[in-house]
Amino acid sequence: MTLSNSHIIAEYRERTPTSAALAERAQKVFPSGITHDSRHMYPYGIYIRAAEGAHKRDADGNVYTDYFGGHGALILGHAHPRVTEAAQAAFSRSTQFGANTEDEVIWGETVLRLLPAAERVRFTASGTEATLLALRLARAHTGRDKIVRLRGHYHGWHDNMATGYVSHFDGTPPPGVLREVADRTVLVDPDDPNVIEAAVQRDDVAAVFVEPTGASFGMIPLHPDTLHHLRAVTEKSGALLIFDEVISGFRVAPGGAQGTYGIAPDLTTLAKIVAGGTPGGAIAGKKAILDHLDFDAMAAAGQDKVLHPGTFNANPVSAAAGITALEIIESGEPCQRANAVAASLRQGFNRALAARDVPWSVYGTFSGFHFFMNPDGRAVHPEEFDPFSVSWRELKTKPADRVAALRLAWLLEGVDISGWPGGMTSAAHSDDDLVATIESFTRALDRMDAEGLLVRT
Repeated sequence: MTLSNSHIIAEYRERTPTSAALAERAQKVFPSGITHDSRHMYPYGIYIRAAEGAHKRDADGNVYTDYFGGHGALILGHAHPRVTEAAQAAFSRSTQFGANTEDEVIWGETVLRLLPAAERVRFTASGTEATLLALRLARAHTGRDKIVRLRGHYHGWHDNMATGYVSHFDGTPPPGVLREVADRTVLVDPDDPNVIEAAVQRDDVAAVFVEPTGASFGMIPLHPDTLHHLRAVTEKSGALLIFDEVISGFRVAPGGAQGTYGIAPDLTTLAKIVAGGTPGGAIAGKKAILDHLDFDAMAAAGQDKVLHPGTFNANPVSAAAGITALEIIESGEPCQRANAVAASLRQGFNRALAARDVPWSVYGTFSGFHFFMNPDGRAVHPEEFDPFSVSWRELKTKPADRVAALRLAWLLEGVDISGWPGGMTSAAHSDDDLVATIESFTRALDRMDAEGLLVRT
């Protein structure tokens, strides 16, 4: 099966000539012509000029209802007027003072107020930096060197997190990563609680990292019982429990997944929403652990402090955007709205699949939706599928041709999703957006069906 002679491809090229021209120029500038791996698409991705609310417009004037959501950062939608005004005002005062600001204090106080397990917070420039700092703190605090990670879970792109996300599930180092670094990670299957428990109980494990809603915001779901069990096991073993809430933080609810599940991790990593959709991240958690960054605390303890410089830590523009976004989110209404929209979309998508006897399913929790494309040909009813009934590998396996066809066919119908494939909703998605999206999905399926890209029961 190939898309090379597809009518979908032909129409996509016809509608996006400016994006095609920009993609050709980009090939001479960037590897693969892109600046983020997730933007790799065949024959090329769209180039966006502007966005507002739940919609964005490409370089050719095509308008899309957006479920990519700024990689999950835009729970309030694009260019929220209050967030935009706050960021513009901060920008006019300067983007970098090289000094402390009142806004960083307010920003930190807001994070501590919203996040149940946070006693102290330190800002970073990205989510990857946040997980790197969390790892360094965990090793400094415990005196141990290994970490436990669940296969398929993503914790940034630095060397310690490079194995076992999209490849090298056996723990071997990907290109550019030292074997010695890869060997410090213990990878375990996310759907085997006994193996997870045994790994965490090792006496050389500094921490276990998890996405508390499951890999890729629930594409590989993690049962809350597993999280509670992990909390109990880590407390017994002395390893730290680290929640990577870079996506789920302030998206699941104002208190994140930890507030929803009633679990207090030792450390929490944040980004995306915490900075109001601007560049920025944070690590929050117990004072005793964050004290390893404290000059006076470590001097009193007779220990070296953990180093953490960073030109753009608590950047004033990010601080202003983050404060404003979190103040809006604190009411709980944005998260509730986004969660409700996603639930309705999942239901509507599955009805469309069932009506066509397509043995796929759309599943998820909170404000996310994910496509199960049934790589092993199971007998699946879209509206009855339980993602816990299949292995994590099946959930992560996506037929590349069908993923590409779905994304392109849906772009032709005015909807942009992520390459999982799936997406995230925002508080800006209206009831009209919801209805139009479900209708556009049926037309995208019809486009795929016309080219023999749907498999029926």
